[in-house]
Amino acid sequence: MALITSERIDTREVVTALFSPACGAVLTFAGTVRGEHLGRRVTAIEYHAYDSMAEKELARIEKEASRRWPELKVRIVHRTGLLEVGETSVLIAVASPHRAEGFEGLRYTIDTIKETVPIWKKEIYTSGHAWIEGS
Repeated sequence: MALITSERIDTREVVTALFSPACGAVLTFAGTVRGEHLGRRVTAIEYHAYDSMAEKELARIEKEASRRWPELKVRIVHRTGLLEVGETSVLIAVASPHRAEGFEGLRYTIDTIKETVPIWKKEIYTSGHAWIEGS
């Protein structure tokens, strides 16, 4: 279900899609827009993506996580556009029979997103803006 969207992310919808009687752990990671970065006050972040390529890469990451941890179910949603402080920019939900595999898969997923997905962010400050490099 890898998705790039300009709409607000519905956490409940993403998590509900993962529920399974076989899974005893459902873990989430929500990346949110913070109000400060390197001592500068952030008022918003503008995310840009090469949508079709980004969705393909997110789907590849979901598939790879499920290959590495066969009982894992993974869903990734990343938002684009102008986001205000406190809004969710990326949501990863992982369901697994046990929490250990879930945490490992979740960590792998967010780290890989930061390294490989063509998404760019522009932080907007009270006095200007800056493009921020990934990991």
